[in-house]
Amino acid sequence: MISAAIAVHQTLDPGLLESVYEACLAHELRSRGIAFRQQVGLPVIYGEIRLEAGLRLDLLVEELVIIEIKAVDALNPIHDAQLLTYLKLSGRRLGLLINFNVVVLKQGLRRVVL
Repeated sequence: MISAAIAVHQTLDPGLLESVYEACLAHELRSRGIAFRQQVGLPVIYGEIRLEAGLRLDLLVEELVIIEIKAVDALNPIHDAQLLTYLKLSGRRLGLLINFNVVVLKQGLRRVVL
């Protein structure tokens, strides 16, 4: 997954919209034969009610890893909190936060474990 993100970053460089990076990363994963789903709806369970609140996972890889894509000046604690919440709501344990708006992608990668 990370090598696919690096390939996208090296091809496109920083400065584009998140949706562009997401589409290109999806293409890269598909070309490598990696199973994933894109824009996966994530319901919120509030008490005994299941609510479709518009939450969407950018990418869910191999039904195990949530990838949240950003194109921001810097990753902030709110981005970590968002991914942690997605992990809790989905029952998954591992997430990858990728900020493509950096010179070297390594600076924009965060592994988040619940």
